[in-house]
Amino acid sequence: MDVSIRIATSDDVPAMARLIERSVADLQRDFLSPAEIAASRVFMSIDSQLLRDQTYFCAVADGQIAGCGGWSWRRTLFGGDGAGELINPEPLDPLTEPARIRAMYTDPAFVRRGVGLAIITAAEAAARAAGFRETELMSTLAGEPLYRRCGYHAAGPRVYHADVPLIPMRKRL
Repeated sequence: MDVSIRIATSDDVPAMARLIERSVADLQRDFLSPAEIAASRVFMSIDSQLLRDQTYFCAVADGQIAGCGGWSWRRTLFGGDGAGELINPEPLDPLTEPARIRAMYTDPAFVRRGVGLAIITAAEAAARAAGFRETELMSTLAGEPLYRRCGYHAAGPRVYHADVPLIPMRKRL
């Protein structure tokens, strides 16, 4: 399957929102309780800042958006538009701080077909081109195997946001 990566636009938001809903509902089911999945929906959503910064990507396969995700040079580590206190738009220093890999979602119909890897590869390349030497992310339990395969390691113990378990992870570029 060929996967192409392009910058996401505001025209993609409806399709990406539907994809995120399917991803959260289906891919988290083996890892989270129904209450935890419901709590996830509060902070797992479209990140408009990434769209404005043009650091949000769409992975396109078989003529449709198969995944989305990106990177950021801002302090926000995780959480979309509904994340409230998690949002911090202040810039990072690429010489001393890691870029953030953010808002990664794959359509359940396209898991384990290279979609997540393609997005991470594009995001890391863009962060590297912007002068960052390291990346960090906040992984769901479902996403951890992909990130480990991509060279990420746990950067601390599990944390909980809205009672949802998350794993801080890092990688040197």
